[in-house]
Amino acid sequence: MKNEKALGVYGFRFSEPEQLPLCNLFAVGHEIVSDPSYHWNGMERRDGPLLLFQYTVDGAGGFSTEHESFKISSGRAFLAEIPSIHSYYYPGGSQPWEFYFLLFRPQLVQPLWEEIKAKLGPAPVIDAGSLPIRMLRDITREAHSGKITDPYIASSLLYQFMMELGRLSSSGPRHETEWPAAVRDAVNFIEGHYNSMIGQEELAEKLGLSKFHLLRTFSKYVGVTPNEYLNRIRIERAVDLLRTTDHSIEAIAVQVGYSTGSYFIKVFHKLTGQTPGNFRTGNGSLQYNRLFFS
Repeated sequence: MKNEKALGVYGFRFSEPEQLPLCNLFAVGHEIVSDPSYHWNGMERRDGPLLLFQYTVDGAGGFSTEHESFKISSGRAFLAEIPSIHSYYYPGGSQPWEFYFLLFRPQLVQPLWEEIKAKLGPAPVIDAGSLPIRMLRDITREAHSGKITDPYIASSLLYQFMMELGRLSSSGPRHETEWPAAVRDAVNFIEGHYNSMIGQEELAEKLGLSKFHLLRTFSKYVGVTPNEYLNRIRIERAVDLLRTTDHSIEAIAVQVGYSTGSYFIKVFHKLTGQTPGNFRTGNGSLQYNRLFFS
């Protein structure tokens, strides 16, 4: 059973040139804890600086920060920096605590880690079938099988895990089937009236919502503000017109809803990195048939 579950803790101490942009995997593990003496204090550890991601698959443990305490039961993770004011522990009971964990150095991934933690919080609930958790299991199995043999493999696996965790934190509940009716109505209104809308105040009024409520709810589910979404729709339409018509830049600006060509050029450049004229001619860049925004 132990081999089947790939239980164990696997550490990595590869020598790697400091100038190489490699993610540094420190340890990975899959453990089942039943001893109430299991307790880690984030200020007493001497192996930092490290970042810790730990995910419960069965049973439950405790996780406390300076300000909050959490029960880390099945399907829940916690994220902690070492050293920092936190502790995690097994509180005892009839059911052991089973979990996977990753420990890694903060260089290269610290900014992404901070963004993920800001979005998900210190103790997020994450579906066991999600890509980050599947990758966590895969990394543990690779370590158990002795296949993480050099810093390049270790870095690649850790980087993929962080990218998937970042992707999960950025996506949130944004699939259209999960949007509230007000958000769907707002999106439909923007897509149907992008060339004549004035702004968020008009949209809120049309939907019978306060501007504050619209901004908060729309941003939560769509991932951008209504104004940002409106600009993206307008620029997507402008891209199509630039590619399929010989209309002037000023005419296209008016067609997609901008009052002046200069403001259209400013927004277009911000979202695409090019002016509409350069985009149309393809001077010094790829010629796109369509641009995707997220």
